Amino acid sequence: QVHLVESGGGLVQAGGSLRLSCAASGRTFSSLNMGWFRQAPGKEREFVATIRWMTSSTYYADSVKGRFTISRDNAKNTVYLQMNSLKPEDTAVYHCAAYFGDRYYRRYEYDYSYDYWGQGTQVTVSS
Repeated sequence: QVHLVESGGGLVQAGGSLRLSCAASGRTFSSLNMGWFRQAPGKEREFVATIRWMTSSTYYADSVKGRFTISRDNAKNTVYLQMNSLKPEDTAVYHCAAYFGDRYYRRYEYDYSYDYWGQGTQVTVSS
């Protein structure tokens, strides 16, 4: 079992920055593919970014490419999402998610690929 806890959300003005953190329990963190998703009010949950378990390769949604950076620290069992140049449309609840890397057939951009989820952290960007 993997338990995920996000932190770092808050209120920021457009153009500002925030860094989200997601701490994972257990000794299996390095074997996990980690992802960030977000859900705005009245909208479906959408993929934001992912980082792979073995190579630390990263992939991003087009809407955040060049502005957001996902990274991981396996020694701290933590994944980060650095968000720069924030826009009002980035306002959402951000969720950390994970699945084990040996499920190689799963598509990282789909939320149903992920087995473990955090409770979410609110990010609000004012104009």
